[in-house]
This record gives sequence, C-alpha cells and structure tokens, in this order.
Amino acid sequence: MSRSVLPTCFEISHPGRRGADVPALDVPVREGLLPEEMRDAPPALPELSEVEVVRHYTALTRRNHGVDNGFYPLGSCTMKYNPRMNEEAAAWFGDLHPLADARDVQGALHLCHDLQRALCEVTGMDAMTLQPAAGAHGELTGLMLIRAYHRHNGELAQRRKILVPDSAHGTNPASAVMAGFEVVEVPSAPDGGVDIEALHGLAGPDTAALMLTNPNTLGLFDTRIETIAEIVHGAGGLLYYDGANLNAVMGIVRPGDTGFDVVHLNLHKTFSTPHGGGGPGAGPVGCKARLAPFLPTPVVVKTETGYALDSDRPLSIGKVKAFYGNFGVCVKAYAYILSLGGKGLREASEAAVLNANYIMHRLRDTYEIRFHRPCMHEFVLSTENIPGLTATDVAKGLIDRGIHPPTIYFPLIVHEAMMVEPTESEAPETLDAFCEAMLELAGEPPEKLAAYPQTTPVGRPDQTLAARKPKVVG
Repeated sequence: MSRSVLPTCFEISHPGRRGADVPALDVPVREGLLPEEMRDAPPALPELSEVEVVRHYTALTRRNHGVDNGFYPLGSCTMKYNPRMNEEAAAWFGDLHPLADARDVQGALHLCHDLQRALCEVTGMDAMTLQPAAGAHGELTGLMLIRAYHRHNGELAQRRKILVPDSAHGTNPASAVMAGFEVVEVPSAPDGGVDIEALHGLAGPDTAALMLTNPNTLGLFDTRIETIAEIVHGAGGLLYYDGANLNAVMGIVRPGDTGFDVVHLNLHKTFSTPHGGGGPGAGPVGCKARLAPFLPTPVVVKTETGYALDSDRPLSIGKVKAFYGNFGVCVKAYAYILSLGGKGLREASEAAVLNANYIMHRLRDTYEIRFHRPCMHEFVLSTENIPGLTATDVAKGLIDRGIHPPTIYFPLIVHEAMMVEPTESEAPETLDAFCEAMLELAGEPPEKLAAYPQTTPVGRPDQTLAARKPKVVG
C-alpha cells in the first residue's frame, strides 16, 4: 500500500505566486548599514496563494490525533475533552503583564487566592502554591519542601531516602534524585497495592518520605493507605501524593484526610487544560500547615486592603518559577471548578471510574487482567495470554481504526501491558467501538497484525534506529 508524504511549503512553491499584497514601504530607509548587515539576496521564502497555504496546514492538522477528532484512551495521562469556554476565559487575561504592580491586578490575584483555597478544599491541604509549571516540576517542588522541613528539624543528614513503589510513575524516582535523595523501591503486594510487610522493613530513621499515587498506576486504589501513613509517619517520614490520578477521586477522597502531607496536582490533566503538545501545564503543590512556611515565594495572600504577593518568608525554598506560574492554565482550572462545583467534580470522577470498569469488564475474558478487583479511572490489561499478539500489534491496529493507542509497556511490572484510561467525557457508543476494535484485533492472524498501520505516512519504523537517528516526515 503506497503511503502519501505531504510535500513541504517549499516544494509546492511557485515563483511570483502571492496570497496577499504587501503595502509599499512608508517609513524612511535606514542609511549607513554595514556591508555585513546587508543580505546578498532576498530570503528564500515559499511563494503560495492563500488557498494553498490554508490547504497545506489543514492537511497537516489531519495527520494529528487528539480528543477533538477521536478517542484518546492514553493511560495515566487523562487525555480528556476540555470545555472551550474555559479557553475563552483564559484569553480574557491575555493582556496582563507579569511585572504589573499588584495594585493593578487585584482581579488576577483574587483568582489565584480563590483557586488556592479551592484546591486546598479538594485535596485536604492547608496551603497551596500555584508556581510549579507542570507535574514533574511539582514533584521536585514538593520534595524540596520535604528536604527543607527535615533540614529545619536538624534531621536532613540522616533522612536521605525516598521510598517509591515499583508501580510508580518514572518521574517519581527522577524527581527524588534531582532533589538530592536516594531512591528505595517498594515492591507491590499480590493485589497491586503496596506490600505492607516490605514497607515495614524499609521505613526507618533514614526515611525522608514515601511517594505514592493513589489510585496507583495500575488503576487500583490502595485501601491500606491509612496503615501506610501510620508506618511512614511512625518512622518520622512524610507522605507525598502524586496527583496524576486525582481524576479518579476528586470530590470523593481527599489525600489530606488519608494521611498525606504534601500533594502536587496536574491542572493540565484534571482541571481543564488540554494535555500534550508540549504544554503549557501547571503543577500546584499543596501541603499541611507544618510545611507551609517552606512554600515557594511569593505567596498570594489576602490583606485588609486587598490581595498581595508576600515574599517575606524566611524559611521559604525560594522561587521555583518565573513570576507566578502559568497563570492562563490556572484561569482554566478556576473556571472548571466554578462551573462544575463540588457535586460536578465528584460526578466527573464517578463517570471516569464507571467508564473504565465498563471497558475492563468487556475485555477481561479476552485479554489478561492481572488484578481481579474493581479499578478506578484506568486499568491495565495484557496480551501475554494471546499467542503471537503483542501490545505493539494492538496499538498499531487501533491507529488504523481511528483510535489513539493506550499507553503500552507501562507499568513495567506487567508484561505486554496496555494501560487504558477512557476519562469521564466519552459516551457509551465510543466505549463500545473501542471494545469491538480490541476484540477484533485479538482474533486476527499474525501476518495481518504485522501489516498495521496502513493509513499513516510512516509504517513501523526500526524503533532503535528511529530513536538514535530521528527523521521527521511531513
């Protein structure tokens, strides 16, 4: 099957073709330019009509996949549809200057202050910063709070270890190392949660914190979370909540009520900013009162005369992001929370959990499900029980059916893993179409599977070569 390669603007250029008229120069020409400042020839820009330019870029957009044009069940990333109303709300603040005096941006500071309070309410935290730029940046910020807390208590020299479950997101151990800690892996129990006996043996006077996602990357809620918190706190450590999976429990369970001391949130996953495409994101960090003095500065505070940015925090870890974070993303989150309210946030989580369990139930007799208990907003299945079928085969076959593949080969503790997250915004018909595609692929012969994908400009590249010598094809 021939694969079409989209030509570049330069390749379809024709001399003299124009899409617009440029007005005559109406300002004086600068005299006295040095020879090295002058071009030898005009820039070699493509010459196209307006309709050619529009068609070219429209054709490029059709080669992208996103929630606007298809199902996007990418596990652990919450690629859900986000209301366009919230994009418009963020645009209202587009003219604000980041260096404006606080007296001139009282509305923006009011919004930040209210958003902090709302996020504290959702997470059960006492204080919040909106500065971090994204999830991993939030992780690093939270770990810096933990580091500052132990240093202030004179225990940093001995508390050098961060406990991380073997099912954790890869950014967890990476962030811990960046914060100057050592990483200790905690194994999973047979039910997919933290192995309590192993945790008892690992937690001790050298423990700074345990990083935990709940529900975890397997899509399972660890019902022993209060016991886990008791073990870590009993050893003098802190409990850190990776908020990547908050979309499963917002409005239902507050991390702060189950023993967590620090939490980061992914506003670009859970609270209405489109995920992917390089950003922007936002990773607010919340904490309990005993850690609040260490939050980054400036802190948005409410005073008798209005709202202000407070930098007089002697114990603060300092600024972690220029100005005050990605403000536009915060506006979208604020609009999302206000439009849904507490009841709506809970319903969103409930729908996400229902959708995931529906798909899991339909596929569990064909694909291998390692953990036989209800999942949360996502779940992990495997092709290991189907001879000749790999997760890659399924992923490539889904592309030809107009469906973005789920996350494959992660988490690493499940062989041939596929992590599916349908989110709350998908209709039953979409879920059924996905299930039918998955069931169909499971029954196809190996030679047919090996030919997928056939509808894309590029088929199956040599993955090792592609990683070492990437070549982007238009």
